[in-house]
Amino acid sequence: MELKNQTQIAHYHLPGLFEFYELYKVFLPLWQEHRDWFYEWCDIASIYGAPMDCLWGGGRAGFGEASADDVFALMSEYNISARLTFSNSLLKKEHLADKKCNQLCKKFEKAKNASGVIVHSDLLAEYLKVNYPGIYLVSSTTKVLTDFKDFESELNRQEFSYVVPDFRLNKSFQNLSALSQLQKDKVEFLCNECCNFGCTERKICYENVSRKNLGEDVLEHKCTAPGGEGGYRFSLAKKNPGFISIQDIQNTYLPMGFSNFKIEGRGLGSAVVLEFLLYYMTKPDFQLEVREAIYLDSMLDLF
Repeated sequence: MELKNQTQIAHYHLPGLFEFYELYKVFLPLWQEHRDWFYEWCDIASIYGAPMDCLWGGGRAGFGEASADDVFALMSEYNISARLTFSNSLLKKEHLADKKCNQLCKKFEKAKNASGVIVHSDLLAEYLKVNYPGIYLVSSTTKVLTDFKDFESELNRQEFSYVVPDFRLNKSFQNLSALSQLQKDKVEFLCNECCNFGCTERKICYENVSRKNLGEDVLEHKCTAPGGEGGYRFSLAKKNPGFISIQDIQNTYLPMGFSNFKIEGRGLGSAVVLEFLLYYMTKPDFQLEVREAIYLDSMLDLF
């Protein structure tokens, strides 16, 4: 399964910067030392996430336990961009002084390969532009931009290097094909969302996480969309109308001029994230080798 035009590269943005540090500590050496095990038409552009108890955090309640120093060193060693997921949608001016989040930005701004921050709040975006100009900004999918005109307006905002649309715009091919190449270069598709395609509660769900990260005493959001009670299943995600397969990436999106693809999974387990790495990046003939190398590592608890 090879691209005719090998200049077309799919840039993956992977989940679990802090949350799955131990997994990447094992996987990235395999990626570097056995590059022939993996598709030539893709690379790892960034890994995103946040440590636990981050006031600015959003999207998922963070549980990453890895130290910032360890994460910084690993990303530097493999020349991968680190992205801090600071997509809290409910931030106020007084939250901008948070010591932990500012220290993380200060540290990762020094990375040799530019670091990014995934943001929802315009207040935070403006603050980061002024105080950490060396960090690039990513517009978060938590904005739930389901109207294509709103999405295109977001693409035209100069402060954002990338924009992640709502997954329900993934197959809006007529509108997507009409974008300029400059706009296409900023689009970052969310490939493997499992949320019901007709869900009307995504904003409510994300706001619930934002409130938790702000320390508010809130009840767990109970999704009422069909299938929501069962949690994430990759097998179900593949049946989602918005799902982007490796065949879609090769045969549709890359030829159309799109090159950035986000894999979700920060709130899942290492074993599930490994399945994403196998499906999206690993040649079938070598998936067993990768599984064995990961599973047999005595330092890694996958379950």
